[in-house]
Amino acid sequence: MQASQIEIVPFGPDHLEAAVALSRQAGWPHRTEDWQLALALSDGMVAVEDGKVVGTVLVTPYKGDCATINMVIVDETMRGRGLGRKLMDAALLTAGDRPLRLVATTAGLPLYQKLGFHETGTVLQHQGHAGEIAAPAETEAATDLDGIAALDRLAFGADREGLLSYFAGIGAFAVIRRDGHLSGFACLRPFGRGEVIGPVVAADLGQARKLIEHFIARRPGRFLRVDTTAETGLSPWLAEQGLAHVGGGITMKKPLANDAADPTATTFALASQALG
Repeated sequence: MQASQIEIVPFGPDHLEAAVALSRQAGWPHRTEDWQLALALSDGMVAVEDGKVVGTVLVTPYKGDCATINMVIVDETMRGRGLGRKLMDAALLTAGDRPLRLVATTAGLPLYQKLGFHETGTVLQHQGHAGEIAAPAETEAATDLDGIAALDRLAFGADREGLLSYFAGIGAFAVIRRDGHLSGFACLRPFGRGEVIGPVVAADLGQARKLIEHFIARRPGRFLRVDTTAETGLSPWLAEQGLAHVGGGITMKKPLANDAADPTATTFALASQALG
């Protein structure tokens, strides 16, 4: 049977169990709750062959600013038949006229390059059981999302208020203030085998470390994950905290022809794969 006989349909509640199984097959840690979070914020499609889900893709729009493509998974028995391209074509149609972002595996890189995406960096995933450290004095818990959303918009270059509001409902935020103004924040939320710290936005490297320390200090011995990039220089320090480098991915963008310069140039932001 050829890939052309596979149907791409909207992701429905009855596809959730099969999607979790596909992510486990791929070696990803997503729980049912993690998929539900992603679906609550995204438009999803699945590839179905003879009633069986054999592929998934999600498109997460951030208003009209941009969209991210997530959870591109093809059943291992279906690879090499063009199904990844079909899923991506459906995702591009769903995203419409928005700049696009994704995190690619090495295997998926050639396809994304053919579709006009270009590399922008490398994500380094760190995880493990956190050690004991002292809580920094400069950080504080926060519940007011207005300033957090504004700072995130500056760092990410798009309005993610909906995402942050969802995270506030299941997790916690910490902030740093300088001269009475919000200058950095971090989020802690349940994910996979434990919890993930991210997104993290800060004015500099030292501030980013303190925001991460805020949550590590409150989770000694717990399983934590932090995603960063090689450019931040955080990788060795994270390993010292018990969060080993275990892999990562390649950040990519598909910009519009008239895209403005990347606003993250003046703001320190960790590469948080927000939906896992």
